[in-house]
Amino acid sequence: MAFPQPKPEAPKLPQHLLRTLDCKQGAIRAVRFNADGNYLMTCGSDKTLRLWSVTRGTLLKTYSGHGYEVLDVDGSYDNSQLCSCSSDKTVILWDVATGQVTRKLRGHAGKVNCVQFNEEATVMLSGSIDGSVRCWDTRSRRPEPIQILDEARDSVSSLKVSEHELLTGSVDGKVRRYDLRMGQLHVDFVSSPITCVCFSQDGQCTLSSSLDSTVRLLDKSTGELLGEYTGHKNTGYKLDCCLSSKDTHVVSCSEDGHVYYWDLVEGSLSLKLPVGKAVVQSLSFHPTEPCLLTAIEGRVQVWGAEPEDTEKDD
Repeated sequence: MAFPQPKPEAPKLPQHLLRTLDCKQGAIRAVRFNADGNYLMTCGSDKTLRLWSVTRGTLLKTYSGHGYEVLDVDGSYDNSQLCSCSSDKTVILWDVATGQVTRKLRGHAGKVNCVQFNEEATVMLSGSIDGSVRCWDTRSRRPEPIQILDEARDSVSSLKVSEHELLTGSVDGKVRRYDLRMGQLHVDFVSSPITCVCFSQDGQCTLSSSLDSTVRLLDKSTGELLGEYTGHKNTGYKLDCCLSSKDTHVVSCSEDGHVYYWDLVEGSLSLKLPVGKAVVQSLSFHPTEPCLLTAIEGRVQVWGAEPEDTEKDD
């Protein structure tokens, strides 16, 4: 006798608050998971960068060296280095263990909005209000960038690196994808200032959020619009969006104090997660687990798919 196959379980969304970190570093401008998701980094308006344990919520180290508020951070694949950027126009490479500044790079003409390592952490890429993306060699002592990409006509608000591709979003309303191996540039025009861009986990699509309170999913190779996700509010702030670790849901911050989850395929709102009374400034989804970080005012919340006490030790 053949039994029907059990229905695949709906993916669990992080909606249970596991802990809140009072970061004590002014307003949190960005929160990020490290490469394996065991640690998180917070960027403060008090010029500091902090490293925390996700499971315990304990502060591990504070990094001081920027002259103005820190806007973005990324960790290297082996967790030995951090790179951060700031309104002070600099990009800093840090040694994680000692907390020392390895290199401080100047070259941008205005505040630096976003920064990321490439996969091997041999290059740091930074995007600035001056409309340029600068690529810095992390291993050489050269003070100047190895490459400058200055196609954007306005501030570069967001960038993501994936293997040989670079995705940037700009206030000029364009999503640009650079194929660094082929030396090609692909441009998609969204018409509204872009606040955040990212690749889907499978690398086939790009996601962008913009100031018309819309998140858009585009086919990477054709630029075809695959989905639009609305309902949240994003009209004045640079807010993060991302895809869940399995590409099942689109996730976005909102100015109404919520995080919105949409079903990627259907485009329907799956969950409106109440975070607080202010703008949810930043979020980060765990690389493999259903776990989410949100930043609101001076606090960071860690959200899981299950309440903490019922979690079994894997």
